[in-house]
Amino acid sequence: MSTKASITAGERHHLYFQEYLNTEPKNVFFELTRPREFTISKETTRDGVIDNLVVEIPAEIMDDIAIAWIKKRKLQGAVGGPVGNEWGSPDCPWE
Repeated sequence: MSTKASITAGERHHLYFQEYLNTEPKNVFFELTRPREFTISKETTRDGVIDNLVVEIPAEIMDDIAIAWIKKRKLQGAVGGPVGNEWGSPDCPWE
């Protein structure tokens, strides 16, 4: 049995993973709700295998997703941000 575990959600987007008992999530899912604009394109090889899949979304939605992803995965030190309980970290008790 699984459930959606939200990483970030807004009026027009939802980034989540499927949470299973005693298992670490391996994939992340992204939903756009009533998008004002988007582009999806794919390139396939001669044998029909998808070689590239490109999804274009508004920059402000990507900003929300990127910040939430960094906090969820505790990667803020990798991008020069706080690494402990500092303001802006996922472990900060004041947010």
